[in-house]
Amino acid sequence: MNNMRPSAFNSPKVAIIGTGLVGTSVAFACLMRSVASDFILYDIDESFAEGQTLDLEDSAFFSSAKIVTAVSDPYSNADGPGVPNRASALKVPISAVGQADIIVMTAGYRQAPGESRDKLLERNENVLKDVLSKIQPIKQSAILIMVTNPVNIMTFMAQKLSGLPANQVFGSGTTLDTARFRGAIQKALVRKNYSHSSASSCSSDDGAYESDEEDSIGAVDENCINAFIVGDHGDKQVAVWSSATIAGQALTEFPELESKVTQSNIAHQTAHRIYEIVDRKIASGFGIGAIVSELISAIIFDKKIVAPLSVYSERYDACLALPTVLGARGIGRTIHPKLSDQEELAMQEYVRANQEACKHYRKSNMMKRPAETQLVKEQLAREQ
Repeated sequence: MNNMRPSAFNSPKVAIIGTGLVGTSVAFACLMRSVASDFILYDIDESFAEGQTLDLEDSAFFSSAKIVTAVSDPYSNADGPGVPNRASALKVPISAVGQADIIVMTAGYRQAPGESRDKLLERNENVLKDVLSKIQPIKQSAILIMVTNPVNIMTFMAQKLSGLPANQVFGSGTTLDTARFRGAIQKALVRKNYSHSSASSCSSDDGAYESDEEDSIGAVDENCINAFIVGDHGDKQVAVWSSATIAGQALTEFPELESKVTQSNIAHQTAHRIYEIVDRKIASGFGIGAIVSELISAIIFDKKIVAPLSVYSERYDACLALPTVLGARGIGRTIHPKLSDQEELAMQEYVRANQEACKHYRKSNMMKRPAETQLVKEQLAREQ
């Protein structure tokens, strides 16, 4: 997919920290969509990262993309003195990561069986601190995208630890959850066409039986569905039905979606889709890879999209997923969707859990927030 907009950057460089399934899925999606052509991959397992770099380089054979690995000693030759090593030509110092225009953080631990949330946070905090110390100095215009889970809390940490302006540090939030939500809504809007006619049914010796062909008359492009998941990228996520629309009409007014049971089922399906994936293949990667590639594209081409990103909210005094404008300078205004009383209660429940998890990190001084534009100042004034 080619991007028709002019780039807001001169030869933008994208660095991806963590070359597991998520990190390489981000890189691959960017390559396939021609989002960028200059990539740096970094992983604590440098040999594995080099292998991923070589594999991705092969996938970019028909493009002009340049993919390198950031390592502690870029001048070493693992194959011995004087022995040509294809990978050695693709190495750069770790400090090159900090000089990228966009830095994507995917590295981190998964929660181990029986491990407490606090212990997981402590381990991932150490990973973040270690990485940020190694890639210093970070270019002051760099934009840092957090993908490591729990993404809201990791974004909160990164805003405090990176030294970058707050508008240049955000998380992927509930962007993937929102895509799943809209996809589930789209499927619910497709009517089933049951017919006994010979034109639309199969026959057997016992006679005709029903077909379940989808009737495209009820279908709606999911990009036309204005509905968001907010708050938590996890079990406490909030599906915002009360202000969801298609072309200005409330989703809850559509016959297929007016039932509270249907709404509850769709919300549950959205929140638990990840378990359907991990039960079958241990981990997910392609979905978040595509989502983050779109966020990178929005920055490089200054698209000013609205996505539910992990951002700090003055209203909730927490870092959580809310619809936010994203462009070349990072995040712009945050939009607080109108919530029903029930949705607001669910949001407040998550905020309390979020603040409890972050209480240790709140003791230190928050980094100085950048000067707000007049537009954002007026917005914040209205919210207070």
